[in-house]
Amino acid sequence: MAQDLNQISPIEINVKDLWLVVLKKLNNEFGNEIFNSWIKNIKVQSIEDDILYFSVPTRFIRDWITSHYLDKIIFFLNVENPNIRRVKISIDNMLSANQDNQEDKNTETIKYSGQSTNFNQSDDWPLDERFTFDKFITGPSNELAFASAKRIAQSEKFDFNPLFLYGGVGLGKTHLMHSIAWEISTNNPGAKVLYLSAERFMFQFIKSLRQKDTMSFKQKFRSADVLILDDIQFMVGKNSTQEEFFHTFNSLLDLNKKVILSSDRAPSDLEGFDERIKSRLSWGLVADILPASFELRYEILKKKSVELLKTNSSHYVLDDSVLVFLAKTIVSNVRELEGALNKVVTFSNIMNKKIDVELTKTVLKDLLRSNNKRITIDEIQNKVSNYYNINTEDLISSRRLRSFARPRQVAMYLAKKLTSRSLPEIGRKFGGRDHTTVIHAVKKIDQLKSENEKFDEDVSVLTQIITSS
Repeated sequence: MAQDLNQISPIEINVKDLWLVVLKKLNNEFGNEIFNSWIKNIKVQSIEDDILYFSVPTRFIRDWITSHYLDKIIFFLNVENPNIRRVKISIDNMLSANQDNQEDKNTETIKYSGQSTNFNQSDDWPLDERFTFDKFITGPSNELAFASAKRIAQSEKFDFNPLFLYGGVGLGKTHLMHSIAWEISTNNPGAKVLYLSAERFMFQFIKSLRQKDTMSFKQKFRSADVLILDDIQFMVGKNSTQEEFFHTFNSLLDLNKKVILSSDRAPSDLEGFDERIKSRLSWGLVADILPASFELRYEILKKKSVELLKTNSSHYVLDDSVLVFLAKTIVSNVRELEGALNKVVTFSNIMNKKIDVELTKTVLKDLLRSNNKRITIDEIQNKVSNYYNINTEDLISSRRLRSFARPRQVAMYLAKKLTSRSLPEIGRKFGGRDHTTVIHAVKKIDQLKSENEKFDEDVSVLTQIITSS
């Protein structure tokens, strides 16, 4: 029998306290943007055995959370309480009405440098004061993106529109997007600047459909002077959202309003996007941000270290050898690089230990190990195919024979567990399948692992083969 958390009981207090702890960890893990868009919608309901029951306002929110954040939610819950192994999410329409009423009350203006901007915290995202042009360090890998971002931010007359920035995770796209918004809002406080993620754009569009108020949505976005939309690759496969985005995009360009977009890939590589949209995205300036060179990584660390040591009031000096070691070792992205430095300085400050290369290696041993081994979906497919003695072509084909279907589900499961790829990306690597197919595969393999000891052992062996090779 499930326990009602509205009754006063020790379990109620424990679970609610546990959830508050997990919420803080999720906020730190994903950041305010994702947390406010999706995770804050989750309400804890009851607990039964090893299952924690949640509710959310809509099916769309449930499916999105399940696809993108459920693994991490379960992980943090299990860390706090090892007895919790699973969660179940139901839909409670009353939460939607309460949420809408609350959002109407929570509108406030963000201020920066004494100037009032037109950002609405309940709908769009507060800007990070760290992300301004003067704090962006340039090098050959990002100088075109930086120069074009400053041009469109500072000039009333611009010879390209839209500006499309693309590059891998943690290379500075969001920093430049924030910088553009700060610059325009500071120089022209009367301008209506809308900055938000594609996830949030999609969420607001679905909400307007649900409330049968699409006119307000259209009015809000099509009356903007500047639209800054981050990570538009998340619109892949969302046809109705793409259609609305296309019309909004065209309307703003026709009115000569500024449009700035970012993605993890070039417009031509946005599989699952309407060809009209991909073509129009390329009309302006497309600027890529490449992985930082060793010299740029070193300069970023050097500047960041001064700020960190000052903030932490550390009496230690960061030896140059530490910066060189980090710049040579962590090459994936700038965000990970800065995070590593922050962890080392914080550890040194708390433990009162001198910062040197040996300390750095000790503090970052897990991160350094993961940097040495990057597992790809292709590698997983090859190893699974070999293990089950089938062809890779059969693994990703549409054939539904059990001898192919089960290894395919295992490979999808391992791709989800061992890589950072999103569910849609994994689905595309398996013959263009939908993300819901990947979700089903993960759930099915989890179920089989719990029911069949031999199968669980097979998956463990495969995991070991892949991670140790």
